[in-house]
Amino acid sequence: MITTTRRTFLTTIAAVAVLPSVAVAQDASQILRAAFDNWRADSSHGVVDMTIHRSNGNRNLSMESWTEGHDKALVRFTAPERDAGNATLQNGRRTWVFNPRLNQVIQLPNSAMSQSWMGSDFSYNDLTKTEQIINDYTHTIIETSRSNGHTVYTIEAIPKRGKPIVWGKQIIQIRDDFVLLRQDFYDQVGNLVRSMVTDRVRIMGGRPYPVQLTMSSVQSPGEWTRLNTRSIEFGVQHPSYLFTRSNLQNPRN
Repeated sequence: MITTTRRTFLTTIAAVAVLPSVAVAQDASQILRAAFDNWRADSSHGVVDMTIHRSNGNRNLSMESWTEGHDKALVRFTAPERDAGNATLQNGRRTWVFNPRLNQVIQLPNSAMSQSWMGSDFSYNDLTKTEQIINDYTHTIIETSRSNGHTVYTIEAIPKRGKPIVWGKQIIQIRDDFVLLRQDFYDQVGNLVRSMVTDRVRIMGGRPYPVQLTMSSVQSPGEWTRLNTRSIEFGVQHPSYLFTRSNLQNPRN
């Protein structure tokens, strides 16, 4: 997924050799940047399970994900059989999807990035965890609290004027060890639309990591999508062909 989120899914979601210290990251934008660096780092490779919960039952999928820098991500589904091979590639500001049944690669327009990814409650933007939330928003710490021995920063992110952003604002909670705890998405008139919550944190790849994330929509109470990271490693040396359209369609071993 990913999977990110977010960088996301897919969650995405995430090595920096040394994370910034809490003393340095007192500015809202610095805290947000540190959280995203903790999520996907300089490079990563992970295995993620996704559960899509609906009123008529659950849909369970598994995927493998790779990231590099702040703008490259590849997610390829491995199970179930009917979904295996479906893949999404982000390289810079461009995103492509591959459908193995059609043997077709499609480049997504920017207008499609907020659409549902693989029928889940996550969007393509969540999957790639793009730089948009850092570069195209202004950030303010609106609350500082304590929880389970950690300082938690609540950050309000407001889109900069003239930026093509679907959200009116986002409210993000980040722990002092740069674990993203919660992300709330609001529409242009200030109504909460959906929320992503970190359910479980573990040490993975030598850092505290949000291994279980749940996204839910206000309009669909009782329905949600959950990402569970089975394994992740950071600081991985990826081959140069990995984040290319040709590898998206014809993956190399």
